[in-house]
Amino acid sequence: MRRDDAYFEDEELVLVYIAKRLREAKKIEDMFDQGGLDYLVEPDRYRGGVLFVRELIGAFFYVGEDDVETARNHLRAAGLKPYAPEDPS
Repeated sequence: MRRDDAYFEDEELVLVYIAKRLREAKKIEDMFDQGGLDYLVEPDRYRGGVLFVRELIGAFFYVGEDDVETARNHLRAAGLKPYAPEDPS
């Protein structure tokens, strides 16, 4: 179920997906709701594009640490690639 910041209090949240389109964000919300996951979604900026890099706004999906693998499994089952932080090395 979609929650606000206050629900998670001091719990560490993990970014699991960045939806670039509204239709995609609604699909993920429905999927997480049906899966019984508590999640936070916030608009934020990301950099997109190949030749012409620009700043865009997307829906950033966060879950608690205990639900990370479940959320990633739901995303993979839907044919989506979960967010993975870039390796700095």
